[in-house]
Amino acid sequence: MAPVSDNNPSVFRSIDWWTILIYLLLLAAGWVSVVGASYSYDMPDIFDFAARSGKQLTWIGCSFFLALVLLLTDDRIFDTLAPIIYVAFMALLTVTPFVATNIKGSYSWISLGPVSLQPAEFAKCATSLMLARYMGSYSFNLQNRKHFLSAVAIVMLPVVLILLQRETGSALVYLALALVFYREGMSGSILFVAFAAVVYFVVGLKFSVINMPATNTPVGTFSVLVLIWAFTLLLLRLYDKSRTCFRPLLLWGLGTIAVSYIVQIIFKSQISNLKFQIIELALTALCIGTAVFLFVRSMRQRSRTLLLIGVFAIGSLAVFYTADYALNHALAPHQQQRVKVLLGLEEDLSGAGYNVHQSEIAIGSGGMWGKGFLNGTQTKLKYVPEQDTDFIFCTVGEEHGFAGSTLVLVLFLILILRLIHVAERQTHNMARIYGYCVISILLFHVLINIGMVMGIMPVIGIPLPFFSYGGSSLWGFTLLLFIFLRFDAGRNRYRR
Repeated sequence: MAPVSDNNPSVFRSIDWWTILIYLLLLAAGWVSVVGASYSYDMPDIFDFAARSGKQLTWIGCSFFLALVLLLTDDRIFDTLAPIIYVAFMALLTVTPFVATNIKGSYSWISLGPVSLQPAEFAKCATSLMLARYMGSYSFNLQNRKHFLSAVAIVMLPVVLILLQRETGSALVYLALALVFYREGMSGSILFVAFAAVVYFVVGLKFSVINMPATNTPVGTFSVLVLIWAFTLLLLRLYDKSRTCFRPLLLWGLGTIAVSYIVQIIFKSQISNLKFQIIELALTALCIGTAVFLFVRSMRQRSRTLLLIGVFAIGSLAVFYTADYALNHALAPHQQQRVKVLLGLEEDLSGAGYNVHQSEIAIGSGGMWGKGFLNGTQTKLKYVPEQDTDFIFCTVGEEHGFAGSTLVLVLFLILILRLIHVAERQTHNMARIYGYCVISILLFHVLINIGMVMGIMPVIGIPLPFFSYGGSSLWGFTLLLFIFLRFDAGRNRYRR
């Protein structure tokens, strides 16, 4: 098969126009939402460049120009310059805290005259390019520990630099790139460990103030320790071929839990310090001991896996017993408050929970079909802070109701599915991996942003792609998307 011509006009014959159509629809819906969220009767001209709706048109126009430039650029340049781009943006992230202005405690915005830019938004593209280039190289092997740790370091470096800017939300976005590692062959056990850690944290803290019926044991403590015991047993069940220890441990554990619960109910007044966590610690220790025993007994078969099961159990206990410290000491006071409000530990409708509460009212008041364009009361009276940036989805819910909100979600779903299709048809490893970087970042933004607006996710302050007001976010996502479309347009050309 002959190579495809390198002439730029061929780009427009091979570009994925379906993705561009969805991009344009999201931009249009986003601009309408910015108009609804920022409209003022004192400034009724929505095309006035002094208003936010007019400024957003400027950002959209610049995005079109940026997209065109990217499509006319040879995609091999991104491959060649990926390390330079990455180093340049890491250097920019390093100096940002020293030159940025303080905006609500964050030092992440650089003022360039009348325009303010957030380097962390553009660093997502630089990190994705570098990660894709490194993981897409012929010598890369994810099972090689050195290669794996190097790839993790590429992702974690911007995370650390952004955390120094006190911008936790933007830093967490980069962790979504774990999905790229999973797609490229990383063991699902790592994702399972991450999932288990989140479950321990949420369950342990949320139910820490509720005791088991007729006992002195917190429901959170009991539940997490039972989960650790159950997860450890499940792993033994999966990886111990003989399975001789699973059934006795299961029956003995269930029996011990039942007996200890009955004993605590009967002797609660006499033995007030008897707690389930002691029993569950003993059960978990038994599981750990079993894993070690199996490791010693089976040095030739799955020995490393069985040892890791014991490490998992010990690590699970460490995560659970340090969760309270992480919440009350590692997080900033405003972040602690947000987590506590989300978990229901505190109710602060005038403080940390105010944004979410007003957002929920706005979305709920929209009903099925919404109140109509520019007819939202919550948004027009400015009850929802940041309603044209981080909380812009509440404007969609109030003005266009459940139907409009569903349509927006469907558009995002179609975009994600289309990008997966485009990524899977790539003929070059770097293009495929970069595509999944774009997918992971988009998916994280959509799920977290809409989740926090609806009160089911913590408020971490990240924008909704193509909707939230501002140039940095819009240009950052345009860069991510159109570099990938340029890779796709050149997928049939032989690479050097």
